[in-house]
Amino acid sequence: MKNIDYKLLHAFSAVIKLQSFEKAAEFLFLTQPAVSLRIKQLEQLISQPILIRSTPIVATEVGKKLLNHYYQVQQLEADLLPQIFPEDPISPIRISLATNADSLATWLVPVLTPLINKHPIELNLEVANETNTIYKLKDGEVFGAISTQETPLSGCVVDKLGVMNYTLVASPSFKNKFFKQGINKNTLIKAPGLLFDHKDKMHAEFIESEFGLSFGSYPYHIVHSSEAFVTFAKQGLAYCLIAELQIENELKSGELVNLLPNKQLIRTLYWHRWSLVKGVFKKVSDTIIKEGNKVLR
Repeated sequence: MKNIDYKLLHAFSAVIKLQSFEKAAEFLFLTQPAVSLRIKQLEQLISQPILIRSTPIVATEVGKKLLNHYYQVQQLEADLLPQIFPEDPISPIRISLATNADSLATWLVPVLTPLINKHPIELNLEVANETNTIYKLKDGEVFGAISTQETPLSGCVVDKLGVMNYTLVASPSFKNKFFKQGINKNTLIKAPGLLFDHKDKMHAEFIESEFGLSFGSYPYHIVHSSEAFVTFAKQGLAYCLIAELQIENELKSGELVNLLPNKQLIRTLYWHRWSLVKGVFKKVSDTIIKEGNKVLR
């Protein structure tokens, strides 16, 4: 039976994270040829490639499985070492999780703040569309992910967090300029909307469902920021779907108006994480579930 040498996995992880053999060598205090040799040894061990030498450098499917395994071993080690060597200074624990931008802009950071203040945590938040965060968990980049997917991945478990309600809003001046005669097909083809990125299907699916307009038949801006969504809407630059949690004050003050009072887009969010989660990782996971259930009712 073949055994994996973890120093080879460590080198592999460094190359993927730093996206450079040279930077990985500096990080590991090795020469670049030594790092390349470790990658080659790992590939020879499993008799297949583990990465694609492209820009960016990407792991193959088997490479992703190796990384996923290695990151879980790191998590177990981070939990175990303080128990074995209690007299040693506690090093910060790097915790990586994937989140959608709207959760990050509203409830996630406040609920994690007490834990970060109490434990030596280095938080790494990977932001992606709520339909795509799950792939970062699948690839081993994170230990947990907030996603709209209900079905857990192999080796993972999932809990329902709750729902985020999205409202179609604009500033009063924007409404008066573009939707004075109401919001319909004819007025929408002239009014600029707002998307998070080209993978953002939320806006397109909502407009097509409610008004029968296909994506591309109306103008839109692209802004990679949930906070910027609010700014664009308040400045009268676009109409857009925004999580109600993020604009409660603006709706109350009238700075933003609900364009479709009888219509909402509802997204159910789930928390996916590795089945074997211990220590601080488990505390982070439990906090997200408990507090998420309170906020996302």
